[in-house]
Parts: sequence; structure tokens; C-alpha cells
Amino acid sequence: MLYLHDVWVNWFEGEENGYNVCSFHEWRKDDCVELLDQVPLLKVHPLLFHYIENDLSELPQPLLNDVFQKAYIRKNHERIQLEYCFVVTDGQGIIAVDTMGYQIPIRKSRLIPRQEQLVYEMIQEQDVIEYEFDQHELEKKEHHILSPSPNTMRGLTRKERQLKQLLFMALDQLHTSKNVAQVRYWYTEWNPSRYEQTQQMSFEEVWKNLYEDTKEGWSEKHMSLCENLIKGQPFFEKLWEMEQESKVN
Repeated sequence: MLYLHDVWVNWFEGEENGYNVCSFHEWRKDDCVELLDQVPLLKVHPLLFHYIENDLSELPQPLLNDVFQKAYIRKNHERIQLEYCFVVTDGQGIIAVDTMGYQIPIRKSRLIPRQEQLVYEMIQEQDVIEYEFDQHELEKKEHHILSPSPNTMRGLTRKERQLKQLLFMALDQLHTSKNVAQVRYWYTEWNPSRYEQTQQMSFEEVWKNLYEDTKEGWSEKHMSLCENLIKGQPFFEKLWEMEQESKVN
């Protein structure tokens, strides 16, 4: 069993999509960064790595058995044992996982660049450990407005991803309203040149056009739509403010 020592982690909890487990350059001053005193390192098949990185499904029991109580976290000069915590790589990507005692990868973190380099050096001569897992879970996973596909988020910064997800939450809420006048108004705000056509469209047609048009990329226009859509909704406004105030290290 390979081990890493003194590993800085920045846990992202309950994230089923790897794009929300931020790389080191996107860590923020108010993130809760912790120090793993010791953690097992596993080299696995790329399919299993993708499954761990981009899902919240059950981990293979033999993998859990292999890492059981072999990781320690250092807190206030104490060395605390963790049930199931490990770093996993397929030779390309790297992710740290803590199940918090469960059988699913509840918390995930990237590593700092120096430790990523160390991982690549350590696993170079290592064979892949074969673990059986339910590959149907990979096929079953569907992306939707509240869990956008990686393509929808590609090339965006952490702040842009967060605001885009906020925009999608607001659009999803707009969809549940079934208010045709409201959705026509917002689509006209987004695309004034289609005003005449918009007035002839059904609620579903207008909403679908608005969603499809805003799905790609991120711009000042997206920002403006998001800010206006969430006005008067305290929960959404709070999320907006948190993103505006956040600072990268």
C-alpha cells in the first residue's frame, strides 16, 4: 500500500460532478482547508476513477476494505483516524475522497500541484488495482438543468460555474411557475429581436428557447439576466452576494 503524508485538502461535500471539485488555483480564502497526516494512494482503472470523480454511488467494498482506518487527519495537534479516506488516480486525474464513514464518496478534494507531481512519480511503476464496480451506474447518470453536463461548464471559472448554476436554479423555478407572460418577458429581455415570435410561442417553447440560448458559455449578458431573475428572492440573492464577495487565494 502506498501512502502520502502531509496532504492539504479542500473538501467539497456532496458534489456529484468533478467540475465542482475545484483545482488548487481556484481555492478561496474562506474555504476550509485541512491537513491529512497520512492517506493511502490507489491507482485504479480510468472508468472507476471517472465513477468516483463524477458520481455519488457506492464504492467497491474491496476498495473500502483496503483503505479502512488507514488515513489520519491532523486537527489542533491531534491525529484523528478516518474510516474511509484515500487518494485515487488513474494516472491522469487525481482526487482525494473521504466517505465520512459511509460507502459513497461524500467529500472530494483536489491536491496542491507539488503533491500531484509526487503522486504521478509514485504510481509510475505501479500496476492498476482492479476493483469490480457497477458500470451501469455510469450509463444511468443523466445531466439536467440542476446537474449540468461538463460541456456546459467547460472553460468557466469557479465563480462563473457557481453563477451559472444559480441562473439554472432560477430558470428551473421559472419553469415550475408555468407563467407564460413572465417567461415571454424574460426571453424578450434576453433576445429582443425575437419579440414578435415570442408572443406566438407556448410557455414550453419560450422556456426551452431561453434555456437552450443561455446554456452555452458565460457572459455579461448571462450575469445581467441572472441578477435580474433572482431579485426579490432572498435565498438566491444570498447565493449571488456570496459569489460577489468571494476571493481566490
